Amino acid sequence: MNEPFVHKLFKGRVKKIGDPNAKHAFDKQWETGMFKNEIEDPIYLTETGLIGDDVADKKNHGGPEKALFAYPVGHYKYWKEKLQNDSIDVGGMGENLAMLEMDEFTVCIGDTYQFGDAIIQVSQPRRPCWKPARRYRVMDLALQIQNSGRTGWYFRVLQEGEVISRIDLELLERPYPQWTIAACNEVMYIRKDDLKAASELAECKYLAVNWKKSLKKRLIGRESLIDKRVFGPNKQ
Repeated sequence: MNEPFVHKLFKGRVKKIGDPNAKHAFDKQWETGMFKNEIEDPIYLTETGLIGDDVADKKNHGGPEKALFAYPVGHYKYWKEKLQNDSIDVGGMGENLAMLEMDEFTVCIGDTYQFGDAIIQVSQPRRPCWKPARRYRVMDLALQIQNSGRTGWYFRVLQEGEVISRIDLELLERPYPQWTIAACNEVMYIRKDDLKAASELAECKYLAVNWKKSLKKRLIGRESLIDKRVFGPNKQ
């Protein structure tokens, strides 16, 4: 098996896009940091992400548990065909790391990697929101991403340092091989009645706090509503 490889690195500032007076929801003004630019030179990675990278919705995105968003390069072939849209390409999901030799079936919660001078650790799968849907004008795209399992995942930063693209990630530790990103997504979105699995995943030491909260709500019969996340202002 080949080492995970950082194919490209991306960062971006928050942009305002659209017309506040538009009638169609997809054309209305919105703020997002998902339009990112490729970085070819070395860049410093801090506890909260790459220097110069930003997010618009700081309540639901960014922060130490979501310092870096990684997405497999191979998923773009699927999305181009599924959505019949050739404009969807590497970097198009707002990722910081475009990864080769790495996907939801080979990445586990708590996986710890050497990345240049930095050390990073997998914290959670991405829970897709309404912004990719707005970008690509596909109302249910968040649900399609979620249901396909092609979500990508986040890293937290254990050690800050300089990083660069076109290098391998070196796996240092894998404490929870049973909790792949794919397995986590299955518990969260498919096996909703499997409270034993939800309880076990909630106890995973290195799972991000917001995922633990969602699972613990499920265990007391309070399933989180998803419409605000997956449709947001796209649905009028």
